[in-house]
Formats: sequence, structure tokens, C-alpha cells
Amino acid sequence: MSRSAIATSSAPRAIGPYSQAIVAGDLVFCSGQGAIDAATNEMRPGTIEEETRITLKNIGGLLDAAGVGFADVVKSTVFMATSSRSTAPIVGARGNAAAKRR
Repeated sequence: MSRSAIATSSAPRAIGPYSQAIVAGDLVFCSGQGAIDAATNEMRPGTIEEETRITLKNIGGLLDAAGVGFADVVKSTVFMATSSRSTAPIVGARGNAAAKRR
């Protein structure tokens, strides 16, 4: 199976010996992302909705660089700092991102 690293300015730079994403055969594996401005590589704290939008924009940049989109995503995992927060804003933003890419 062929493997290639994805590097794009549309997502935050990889830290250390990591890749932003890897294409392995027909699969794309994206690294963990957060609310980091891709242009400055600085954290952009905000509301859960704002941070989710920035994070999804970063993931979208990785997917675009790999030649796929949100409509092609099979699985995603969300890590939250506190479990007491509602996931509704994240689910809503994820759905909006997928709808825009179709």
C-alpha cells in the first residue's frame, strides 16, 4: 500500500516529527486539530461554536489537500476539555461543514 504525507498551508503546521495528514491507499488519516489559526499557528480561543468552526476549517484544508471532502469522512472523533458541555454546537457545525462540501 502506498503512503504519502500531506502538507498544506490551509491547516496549522505539524509540530515535531508528525504529518498533518497521511494518505494510505484510498484512506486519509488526519492529525488532531484544534482552534489554531493556520496563518499564524496561534490558538484562537472562543466559544465552542467558534472553536469548532476553526477546527473544521483546518480539517477541511487537510481534506482538500488530500483530494477529498467532508462528504467522504467515515469516522471522526471529538475530544472535549469538559464533558459537561453540550455537543449540540459541534454536531451542528459538523453537519453544516459536510453540507457545504456536497
